[in-house]
Amino acid sequence: MPETIFRYFPELSSVQRERFSRLKDIYDQWNSRINVISRKDMDNFIIHHVLHSLSVARVISFVPGTSILDVGTGGGFPGIPLAILFPESEFRLLDSIEKKIKVVTAVIGELELKNVKPLRKRAEEEKGRYDFIVSRAVTSFPRFVKLISKNLLRDGKNSLGNGIFYLKGGDLDPELSSYTDRITIWEIRDFFGEQYFQTKKIIYLPA
Repeated sequence: MPETIFRYFPELSSVQRERFSRLKDIYDQWNSRINVISRKDMDNFIIHHVLHSLSVARVISFVPGTSILDVGTGGGFPGIPLAILFPESEFRLLDSIEKKIKVVTAVIGELELKNVKPLRKRAEEEKGRYDFIVSRAVTSFPRFVKLISKNLLRDGKNSLGNGIFYLKGGDLDPELSSYTDRITIWEIRDFFGEQYFQTKKIIYLPA
């Protein structure tokens, strides 16, 4: 239920509350036609997808005019929940799979999100540059960094310098070993009490 979101984010406007309240129904409708989220995961949609995406907002509050690229967005995560939360920031949601971008485009339209644009292409093909790049574990972290570092703007205007926010779970030591002096890692269980977040992390790598 969206009440979980309202509990953690009590300062939401009425428009934001309405959009978060409609998300599950919109995804239920689309997911029955084009399967972008596993059926059993839809039972935990708010926590596994929406709240997980919003964990980024516990470490940064994007200032107006910030540009964010969501790579491998799938059904629109973490991009769509973050775009609802930060309506004055600009989001681009990138995925190479047409059916996923079709769903993302429909959700953007139904929620009337003016600050989001879908991009159907591979990460290698994207030439645009952004303040931040966000993603939910599309590949190993070193490979991801190699793929998208070309898309990061260097000069920033937020509380944290421009860079990458990567959402991933489990034992990350092997793939993060070469970045230990540069990355910051937050445990999502420190922000949200649900069992699902016990092993989930936010990895931040400055540009």
